[in-house]
Amino acid sequence: MPLEPPSTPFASGAPYWYWLGGRPALDFVNTRRERWRANIECLRSPADLAEWLRQAGLLVPPVLVTRARLAAALELREAIDAGVRAAVAGTPPAPGALAIVDGWLGAPAVRPALVVGADGLPRLEEHAAEDPLASALGAIALDAARMLAHPPERERIRICGSDTCEARFYDRSPAARRRWCSMALCGNVAKARRHRARTLGA
Repeated sequence: MPLEPPSTPFASGAPYWYWLGGRPALDFVNTRRERWRANIECLRSPADLAEWLRQAGLLVPPVLVTRARLAAALELREAIDAGVRAAVAGTPPAPGALAIVDGWLGAPAVRPALVVGADGLPRLEEHAAEDPLASALGAIALDAARMLAHPPERERIRICGSDTCEARFYDRSPAARRRWCSMALCGNVAKARRHRARTLGA
């Protein structure tokens, strides 16, 4: 079970990250916890951003992240969430939010390259991105764009039904009727509350 972040400032948000979103873009949005009440920031520093991207499998080599780039990443995160909230509400997202996501789609990524090997024969290799951080954030933006732009995917974007959670997640259930970010967490809590209410009302 993911730890609940304290109400007082803490040095790193790493202990409070959770990976219940089902997609990189939604896991990224979920680095801001308790949006329904306290809006707790769990990307507390540039080092947090670098480590989150590493744990997400998007950033392999160590990369120095500046405060300015952290701020840009958080701006992307909030733009994605604006799209998520609009999708859940069934309303068009704000054009400004879409423009921010779109701005990251051109970030340089790993690309294939045809090179000549030592034996003189062609070999297919990958050229690493010149800016690994931009590439990692570009991959998150691309995941968000695919999710927001395709109706079958957009219709599976969810916000947890628990009134004390509101984690964002992608509903992969066959019937597309999932209500909770995790049945083992919020789902069981809701079941226990309903059971107590029935017991007290009996």
